[in-house]
Amino acid sequence: MPTYASLITIDDRNVQNAQELASIWGEIRTEFDQHSATLKESYAILGEHDFLIVFEADDREAAFKSALTLRRHGLEGQTMAIVDTDEFSQLVDEI
Repeated sequence: MPTYASLITIDDRNVQNAQELASIWGEIRTEFDQHSATLKESYAILGEHDFLIVFEADDREAAFKSALTLRRHGLEGQTMAIVDTDEFSQLVDEI
């Protein structure tokens, strides 16, 4: 299953407290399941972005729907396909 990462910022989200923000992860996980995607990991990060979300999706359509789910919850971000470095090194060897 292809893996995707989303770098999320919450600049525009009106969050009352950290508990409110934490409460949406369960909803997001459920909606990802409905789109044939699995939320694998999520991290709070320092720097330009606030969160890193890693998920797997059956196909590109499922990835798009999952990215839109994040946006619907007010989590604006950039979603991109990612490849494990071991798999990447095999791709490079084939070129």
